[in-house]
Amino acid sequence: MVLFSLVATHADIDLETVAQLSNGSSEVASSALADSQLVSGAVVLATCNRYEIYGETPHADNLEAARSELISQISSLSGLNEQVVSHAFSTRSGPEVSRHLFAVSAGLDSAVVGEREIAGQVRRALITAQHEGTASSGLVRLFQAASKTAKDVGAQTALGSRGLSIVSVALDLATDLSDSTDWTTKKVVVFGTGAYAGATMSLLRERGCTDVSVYSSSGRAEAFVATRGGTALDAETLPAAVAAADVMIGCSGSDTRVEAADLAKVRESSTQTLIAIDLALTHDFDPAVGELDGVELLTLESVRLAAPQEQAESLAQASTIVSGAATAFEQAREARSADSAIVALRRHTMNVLDAEMEKVRARHGCTAAAEEVEFALRRMVKQLLHIPTVRARELAANGQQDEYVAALEALYGIQVEQRPPKAPAAECPVDHEPEAEEMGPGGGPGGLRAESA
Repeated sequence: MVLFSLVATHADIDLETVAQLSNGSSEVASSALADSQLVSGAVVLATCNRYEIYGETPHADNLEAARSELISQISSLSGLNEQVVSHAFSTRSGPEVSRHLFAVSAGLDSAVVGEREIAGQVRRALITAQHEGTASSGLVRLFQAASKTAKDVGAQTALGSRGLSIVSVALDLATDLSDSTDWTTKKVVVFGTGAYAGATMSLLRERGCTDVSVYSSSGRAEAFVATRGGTALDAETLPAAVAAADVMIGCSGSDTRVEAADLAKVRESSTQTLIAIDLALTHDFDPAVGELDGVELLTLESVRLAAPQEQAESLAQASTIVSGAATAFEQAREARSADSAIVALRRHTMNVLDAEMEKVRARHGCTAAAEEVEFALRRMVKQLLHIPTVRARELAANGQQDEYVAALEALYGIQVEQRPPKAPAAECPVDHEPEAEEMGPGGGPGGLRAESA
């Protein structure tokens, strides 16, 4: 089985293209497995800065064809031309897959280096794939190892201690733009009830902000504020709240958004400056709101440009942890790939032993002498299998398992059946972080409707 990934991130393409590619992202994995014989597993990671699909295919020879099928699926769901989609994604395979995902999960590939939110998004991507039945055993192991690596980086380096995130950097920018740095006096309207909205509520609370209202077009605001505080808004109460707000923060990635004309109408009698923070990849706020008098617009690009650079020493430590974890994962994966060959050799040898013992019992019966002969033969077989078993794992760790399989076929005529490995125990299916009604900055349902403004 071969792991591969298709990667489109802020580092290579603009965020608008990432947003367009991710349209229909929730259907890609299930559609690919339903229509393909080449993709045996798929996990989709869609965030505010990236859209990545991790897949597993039975053989390396299938890689290009599997990639083409996924590109076709993404094109169909996003409405983009296949050539455009293909050009937007880079393809990784082999050790590069784990190395990249581990770096992503640890926050080393984020717009805000060292941010901790991405680790939760990686974990939720796996949970979603497990619920939908698209996560193969190899992908489960990959994502579980990525989550462990993120925890190790957070615990062993200074990256985890700063608590940086896209939300925290955005709030710092808003503070710099405000007439007052005192968040205890600010009125804030939050759009969305997903993971990013939950993180936003926590950080606002840390800064002393208590006047927070929450709007969700899907009607989840009441349940959301019940556990986090704040006031729930509906379509009728939203306009008045926006009119009085000092800050509004978009976290929903809705198909609808606050239009500039509607916001201008609502705010026409307001005298204070409104800071609009749009953390949704697909825009909760019309970009033109930034051109309105008295409105300052902050976007994901603003956050990316303002993100502080982490200390070189912390980054070096984190990179070393990621590299070591990726190497260990690949070695374990290669060693595991020898299991089928080892099982085949043992089965062949034990079948020969059982056949000979049947002859012994037929001649001498189930006597003490026959039992002694069987004991001696089984002990001898165990000793004979020891070195071939060790060599199988050594060769697999060096990527030479195919040579071992070929030798078994040439010497013994053993046909090795390559079976997918048994799936590891699944993680707890309950997401203990805020329920992701929306996909946060990565897009999804929910958000402010234009007509409500």
